[in-house]
Amino acid sequence: MPVDKKVSFSIWYVVLAIIAIVLVHDFIVATQKLEEFPYSEFRTLLAAGKVAEVSVTQQRVTGKLKAEEGAKEQKLFTTIRVEDPDLVKELNARNVTFSGVIESTFLRDLLSWIIPAVIFAGIWFFIIRRFGQGQGGFMTVGQSKAKIYAEKVTKVTFADVAGVDEAKEELREVIEFLKTPEKFTRLGGKIPKGILLIGPPGTGKTLLARAVAGEAGVTFFSISGSEFVEMFVGVGAARVRDLFEQAKGKAPCIIFIDELDAIGKARGAGPMAHEEREQTLNQLLVEMDGFDPRIGVILMAATNRPEILDPALLRAGRFDRQVLVDRPDKIGRLAILRVHAKKVTLGLDADLEMIAGMTPGFSGADLANIINEATLLAVRRDKEQVGLPELQEAVERVVAGLEKKNRVLNKMEKERVAHHEVGHALVALSFPGADPIQKISIIPRGIAALGYTLQLPTEDRFLMTKTELENKIAVLLGGRNAEELIFGEASTGAQNDLVKATDIAKSMVKSYGMSDKLGTVTLDRERQPLLMQIQATQEKGDYSEETAREIDCEVRRIIDEQYDRVRWLLAEQKRALIEGAKVLLDREVISGSDLKAIMDNH
Repeated sequence: MPVDKKVSFSIWYVVLAIIAIVLVHDFIVATQKLEEFPYSEFRTLLAAGKVAEVSVTQQRVTGKLKAEEGAKEQKLFTTIRVEDPDLVKELNARNVTFSGVIESTFLRDLLSWIIPAVIFAGIWFFIIRRFGQGQGGFMTVGQSKAKIYAEKVTKVTFADVAGVDEAKEELREVIEFLKTPEKFTRLGGKIPKGILLIGPPGTGKTLLARAVAGEAGVTFFSISGSEFVEMFVGVGAARVRDLFEQAKGKAPCIIFIDELDAIGKARGAGPMAHEEREQTLNQLLVEMDGFDPRIGVILMAATNRPEILDPALLRAGRFDRQVLVDRPDKIGRLAILRVHAKKVTLGLDADLEMIAGMTPGFSGADLANIINEATLLAVRRDKEQVGLPELQEAVERVVAGLEKKNRVLNKMEKERVAHHEVGHALVALSFPGADPIQKISIIPRGIAALGYTLQLPTEDRFLMTKTELENKIAVLLGGRNAEELIFGEASTGAQNDLVKATDIAKSMVKSYGMSDKLGTVTLDRERQPLLMQIQATQEKGDYSEETAREIDCEVRRIIDEQYDRVRWLLAEQKRALIEGAKVLLDREVISGSDLKAIMDNH
């Protein structure tokens, strides 16, 4: 059976046809070989009886001359008409056939307004078409920009997600509902309408949502929160409506909104409220109330800032289930490293378990970056496999930054940096329970680090005691103390150490209640939406100036106590400090075991 082909109409066909008609008309007129006469000559020829026929129009006189002897054709002539009352009498007297012709104005009208109108319409049609092309077109501005992944396109399952076993278990119920909804509806149960994935950046929230769609074998709608809001008023709300309409048509399916905080911030927070964003949020709230979860549409969203979301989003019946996707522990990091190492050729010495132990606090994205950096290093070194040295170097790159071997330090600076870093390491080695020292280097790294001391914990820690926090401050102050002990004065190199030490001391006083003078109180407010912070400040006010002064005094006391403690410790270890710095200047890089051996000899 033949298929009718759709004929596309273009306004440019009409424009081209009109231009062709005009050109043909001009060509016909040009081929008539009209001879232009002055009017005086026409009158002379008429008086001589040589004019045979005349046509008179409003502007011209056109006619034929009598054929001369031996000529086969009559000459055609034309002249501009002049007001001549005696012309008709003269024509009658000479027996010249004449007629009046009403001049056609069709072509003149066509050229004067039809063609410009058609050209304008063509240009307008072209502009509108250009604006309407593609997903970002003007005519499609209210349509959802969600990327739709079909069941066979997602190709992500729970096997591709590692290190978040608790979150996966929470989401298996959603997969079961999408596969067998009657199992839940049999007793009148309802699946949560909205599932909010909460966690730090890079922990795999988006990947986990795609894995849920892949496991359930359903369509996956993916869109970022920022794609709802445009410069045009009402576009965000229109896109929310369109998104839910599309989802209902493809149920069962999953709608995933990444970076929900882009449209879900608390409404009316501060004087710079964004009306368009709030309209979009209102429409989202309405849609979440309006759709029936039994049709098989599950709304998932991800954010790393849940504290700024509007409370209406988090109430029961909307995002009523929150799943924490946290940074992985050692076992989780090892599983993530193995997932990303599947496509990489690893050497026999590539101990992923050691790398997992070296990377506490790393997210899944950080671990993927380590595998990639190690692979690139192996390629630069023309190796066939990725070994342990490349993996360790990749960890150092992520922790401390790239090596800056072209940043040349003078002799005095090198000596100061060497004593500074050895001072850190000596203090860390002297305190029991401190994180072990893996490497000490005076090769500049990153933006401002002229040297670094790499401490890597042997296990994940979730709690720290007051003594451990004081030891951390002492280790940070070891570098500046070593400089003063050897050179008699400090340098600017300890600025970052002082910032970190002060932050720890402030947290001890304000957050952890570790100050005997201020007692077991916390003076550091929990992060809240801006509006709630303003209300809390108006209702309760901040702590008094006297309390602020006491906080400053306690912070200074903690820092001073640890500074004196480190000064005494390094004075006892001065020979080890000098010897360790000398070895470090010679080698540029030494291990913690090397420094430990120097300490034991002194």
